[in-house]
Order: sequence, then C-alpha cells, then structure tokens
Amino acid sequence: MAFYFPHTIVRLIFAQLAGMIDKEILLKAFRLMCYAKAMAETYDANRQLCKYVHSTSRGHEAIQLATAFHLKNCDYISPYYRDESILLGLDYSPYELMLQLLTRKDDPFTGGRSYYSHPNTNEKNRPKIIHQSSATGMQAIPTTGIAQGIQYLEKINSPLLLKSNDGELPIVVCSLGDGSVTEGEVSEAFQFAVLKQLPIIYLVQDNDWGISATAEETRAMNAYEYADGFKGLNKIQIDGSDFIHCYKIMGNIIGEVRKTRKPWIVHAKVPLLNHHTSGVRKDFYRTDEDLAEDAVNDPFPKLKKVLLENGIEANELFNIERDATEFITQEFNKAVKAPEPDPAMATGHVFRPTRVTEEKGDRNPAGKEKVVMVDAALFAIRELMEDHAECIFFGQDVGRRLGGVFREAATLAERFGDHRVFNTAIQEAYIIGSTVGLSAVGVKAIVEVQFADYIYPGFNQLVSEISKSCYLSCGKYPVSAIIRVPIGAYGGGGPYHSGCVETMLLSIKGIKIAYPSNAADMKGLMKAAFYDGNPVVMLEHKGLYWSKVPGTDDAKTIEPSRDYILPFGKANIVLKADKNKVESGQTCCIVTYGMGVYWARAAAKNFPGQIEVIDLRTLFPLDEELIFESVGRHGKCLVLTEEQQNNSFAEAMAGRVAKNCFQMLDAPVEVLGAANVPAIPLNMGLENAVLPTANKVAEKIRGLLSY
Repeated sequence: MAFYFPHTIVRLIFAQLAGMIDKEILLKAFRLMCYAKAMAETYDANRQLCKYVHSTSRGHEAIQLATAFHLKNCDYISPYYRDESILLGLDYSPYELMLQLLTRKDDPFTGGRSYYSHPNTNEKNRPKIIHQSSATGMQAIPTTGIAQGIQYLEKINSPLLLKSNDGELPIVVCSLGDGSVTEGEVSEAFQFAVLKQLPIIYLVQDNDWGISATAEETRAMNAYEYADGFKGLNKIQIDGSDFIHCYKIMGNIIGEVRKTRKPWIVHAKVPLLNHHTSGVRKDFYRTDEDLAEDAVNDPFPKLKKVLLENGIEANELFNIERDATEFITQEFNKAVKAPEPDPAMATGHVFRPTRVTEEKGDRNPAGKEKVVMVDAALFAIRELMEDHAECIFFGQDVGRRLGGVFREAATLAERFGDHRVFNTAIQEAYIIGSTVGLSAVGVKAIVEVQFADYIYPGFNQLVSEISKSCYLSCGKYPVSAIIRVPIGAYGGGGPYHSGCVETMLLSIKGIKIAYPSNAADMKGLMKAAFYDGNPVVMLEHKGLYWSKVPGTDDAKTIEPSRDYILPFGKANIVLKADKNKVESGQTCCIVTYGMGVYWARAAAKNFPGQIEVIDLRTLFPLDEELIFESVGRHGKCLVLTEEQQNNSFAEAMAGRVAKNCFQMLDAPVEVLGAANVPAIPLNMGLENAVLPTANKVAEKIRGLLSY
C-alpha cells in the first residue's frame, strides 16, 4: 500500500496536525534541532580539533527526530552515519555524542574505536542498537536478522522476547541513505523481510546525493519505486523535512507494524544542508544554486514557522536558540578536555571470554558404534536443538525434503519444524550476516554455506559486521553463531566445489575457525562452537564426511557422549614417533589438519617410528604450545595443507615455527600444499596432480630426514 502527500496538501493540514501533537513534543523537537544546528556549526568552526571524519544530520533532522520519539525501550534501531538527530531524539546528550566525535575514552559506544554517529547500546531503558559499521547498506542484513529473531521468539513464546514497559511488542527500524539501496545486500534483506513478513521498517532518507554524484547519475529509481519489486512490502513516500508530517506518519506506521508485524519502507525526501562528510566538503562539488534550492526545505525554519503560527512566542524560541548555542559550546569545550583512551586497552574485546576451556564428557563411550563425520555433526546439532529452544538452523537446501546436499541436516526439519530448520534463497550474505541480529536478540543460529567456493558473497558481512561487532561495541554485542562450510576436494568436485578458503578466513580477525578431521572431533567442536559465545566458522571436509575417499576410514569414530565437548586451541598428536628414534635425531613432525592428517599418516607408513603427526583441529585459536614443543623435540618440521601453497596459512605458520624454534631446528621448515593453480580441475587425474598425496608427502619427509 502506498501513500504520497504532495507538499501543497501537507501545508493545508499543518495546523490541524500541530494541534494533535503535544506542545512539549514540538518544543523538544525544536530544541534538538537547535542542538543539531549548533553542533554542525561548532564542528565546522573547530576543524583541527574535529579531525576525525564525521557527518552531521543537517537537513535530515525532522524525519530522524520524528522516528526516534516514537520508539520504546523494547525496540531496535540501526542508525547510519548521518543519524545524530536520531541519537539526540533517543535522549543521548550532545556531550556523549561529542565524546565519540573526538574519540575519547568515555565514548559510550565504542570507547574511541569508531566514528561519530556509529552507536551501539544494550541499555535496558532505551531502544537497542547493534554495532553499526560504515559499509554502505551493510546494516540492512544484520538489522533484518533482528526482526527475524524477534519473529521467532514470538512464535515460540520465548522469555527472551523483550517487551516494552507497557507490554507492547518490539519493532525494528533500519535507517538507510537512498544511495545505499542500490547495494545487492539491501535487496537480500528486503527479499527475506517480505518472504517472512517481518516486523521491520526500512527508513530511507533521500537527499539526492551519493558523495559527489547525484541520484540522476547513479540510480535508475529511488527506493520508493524500487520497493514495487518486493511484493508484500508496504511503502510510503513523505516529505522528510516536515517534523509535523513526519511525526504523525511515523507514529501511524510504527503503531501499524507493532500491531500487524508486517514490513514497511518509508521513503523520506530531505535536503542535504551540510557536507557529505567533514572530509568531502560541500564546496568541493556543490554549486550555490543547488545549495540554495536545498535551503528552502531546511526543517529548522519550517518547524519554527509552525510553532509561531500555533501560538509559541518568538521570544521563547529565541531563548531556546540562544541557550542551545551556549549549551553546545560548553559541552564541546568539556568534551575536548575529556581523557583519551588508554592505549593498553586497544586489544581488548576482540572476543567474548569463552566458558569452554576444558575437554569434558566421554569421547569413547562403551558399547557404541562408529559413526561417519557427517552424522556426528548431525547428531551434535540435533542434541543442541533438543536442549536449546533458541537454536535454529538454516541455509540453502538444508530444510525439509533434502536435508542438505550432503544429508548433513537430514530429518532435522521433520523433527523440529520448519520454523527452526528451513531453506533460504541463494543469499550467502543474508545467511551469514543475519546471525548478527539473531544473536543480538538471543537466538543462536547455526547456518550453512553450501560450498566453501560460494562463501565469497558473504565476506562483506563476515568482515564488516560479524568480525568487528564485539570489538567495536566494547563487548556489548559479540556474535554467537556457527557458520558451517563444507570444504575441500573429494574426487571430481571440480573448480567450483573443491576449493579451500582457510587462509582468507584466517586473515579476518574476530572469528574462530575449526577444522575437524574425524567424527569425535566434529561432535566435540560443534558443541564447543555453540557454547563459545563468539562467531565460529566450522570447516567440514567433504571428502571426510562419509569416509568415501580411500584411506580415510579413521575419520569414522565412536560417537562421543551427549555431554562431550572439545575446547578450541587444543591440537592432538594422532601419531607418535618412537622415543629412541627421537633421541637419535631420526624423526620429524608433520603439522597438518583436515585431509592432510590422512595423507601424513599414509606417508608415515614408509618411515616406521620416525614421524609424529599433529592434527591442529582448530586453526584459530592455534595450539602453538604443542606445535613448538613438538618441533623442539624433533628438530625437523613439515607443514602440510590442502590449500594452494604460495602465500598460504601453512607458509605463514612455517615462518612462525622457524622464528620461534630457530635454535632447535636441524633443517629448514618445509611446506607442502596444492599446486599454485587458481582452481581444482574437474578431471580426477588432473585433480590428483594438483593436490598433495601420500607419495608427495613421503618425498618431502625423505628430504627432511636426510639432514
């Protein structure tokens, strides 16, 4: 449904609408507009002090304040970098915002780690705000994930569902600039919100500019027109420079969503009255003519005129303006004197402290049969879902009918229902990024990317949102989620179903990575990942899932007990060398993981008693203590990986081993990986030529033992 109120009609109903709004609301809006105006002027007049890049809300104040005023403590909102007036409307003081502007220690959001108007809060009596990134449009997916989580909690009548002080249900607001709607990830968010009919409002503020590019140059349509492509997305187009109009309309829409739980898009036309950012100033690219055109729609004089027409004395408004200017000057001077962050705190909050620190439970319970790795994962998830109503599982083809292309989710949807285990569209970005919002409301998601080769569309979310959330929120919003990624070659999978991606994943700080090589480790690490409280990527080798690749029978193990849990960062010696041969210097250690464990053990048969094989089990955190201790005992080390070798994680680890074990080495640290080709060939003979094999490993061992 769509409503558009031409400006001429809006003028006719101003007085009527103003009479319906409490005088104190109107005066509060005017005072906060005075603050926003004075803040922009103060920052511009003190450019050397305000040295970090920032944007202000000048021109956008009316729609932002009108939205903020209607939100309750149970609601969630994701502002974007121009939304300081939303924050003022949520009763954040100018001083608190200035602490972030100046990156001071007591910045209430990020402790000096992020830009102005990049808030996050989980305060009990305010609307909640998850970590906000600068990546344009990227907030749409995590914020839609919040709405997805709220809908799920409603469905199961969970005590985790927040309600307002007066018992009302929460709604979600995602604020965007119109230029960001051209991002593909925004469309993924819209698609999911419409498909599932989520209680979310996409507030799009359209000032007709990108940075220096106009809408006509860069967009085929605006967000209001674009919304026509999403059947079931209610929409409205409004004059976002008019506080009276915005307040009424936003109140109606927020009330509607609170009641009907359906998605809306609000397209608000606004002027841009200040710089794009402090680093891209308006005089760099804008003409006096277009600035003058925008000034006509300045929300500040518009509201002032309405107040005067509705009986507010000019002297009262003058006093509010004067007091606001003086107040902002005082607050700014105080913020300038506020202490800088302690450099010693710069590395804190990368992860939430985990409660999983010890191996527990029975790894080899008596009387149980061996299971394949894929079933160990399935059983672990089944037990987690039985024990935790907040646990859900989704991804491509994991739902009812198929249960995953590797049958890794077989029977889960039948057992737990389509609301807990379900299929998604081909949307890796949504699958990954939605876990941020789900985690924020207490829903613990296990999601799957169908093949490692297809994880790349989700990297924006993994890098910009998930990995940084705990750090940039100073621990307020760690992302508790498991991302399952089938990985590796498995015999004829070809160039788009056989890839390894661990080096790229390991370059991202703020996530943990597991890589089990057998069923027992799979179950124990899956349980640890769930209880860890941080984002975990589970790399699951397709060639080991069913032990169909020759030589991988040992990937099948006794299924551990229900309470078995294996902490991250604990490698395992899966093959020990003979003590006498170690003492005589005839041995070497192989550090590896995944399929490498089986290549190493097969190669070791050619060197009885001379080889120690370490299975890393997790790539981050890494058990450096065991690695360095083993290298120290043997003096010779081979790092073995399935990835293409050059510039790989394995080469980086070899360098670390060489540095830390330099005085104990009897030979250079060797590395063996796949050939340096851009993809794994489809033909199995070519695949074998590219990948490491037991024979190639044996050749490397002979060279090491010859020293």
